[in-house]
Amino acid sequence: MDQVIEQYRQALRRLAKAVVVITSFDGQSRYAMAATAVSELSFEPPSMLICVNRSASLYPVLAAKAPFAVNILSQGHVDLAALCSSAVKGEARFETAAWRMSSANVPILLGSQASISCSNVHQIDHGSHSIFLGNVVDVSLSDGIDPLVYMNGAYGRVELAREAGSRPPP
Repeated sequence: MDQVIEQYRQALRRLAKAVVVITSFDGQSRYAMAATAVSELSFEPPSMLICVNRSASLYPVLAAKAPFAVNILSQGHVDLAALCSSAVKGEARFETAAWRMSSANVPILLGSQASISCSNVHQIDHGSHSIFLGNVVDVSLSDGIDPLVYMNGAYGRVELAREAGSRPPP
């Protein structure tokens, strides 16, 4: 099993993913963590899923059904991504960037690619993580598109062909 786990880890290093900061608010404190294990779920109803390790400081807040936001980071947010995946916890994760509360009463990052606020509707436990499903209640968009991605243990950039006549993805 150890060999399968290591091979799985190496396989996932080859999967480029957008970097997000998941945020929540429990009525007293704000919480944030960097993540790549998020995905759109459906358009009817509009919904997202996020995967959170049960050892994360954000976990008990989400397990108590607090709403959450998925803040899609841009290239200028490398330091924030590193901070929100470090040993620094709590309000200190909010000190280096500009935030506001969304209509869903969750912190959203000003200048993010997009911030998607969700009500917290369902939890599925599996292994070391829980999957939280959220119905989208508010979306904020920025003008530019330059997402921060993570692959092979490093942050990077997506280079898209922007020429007329470039082929769409298969």
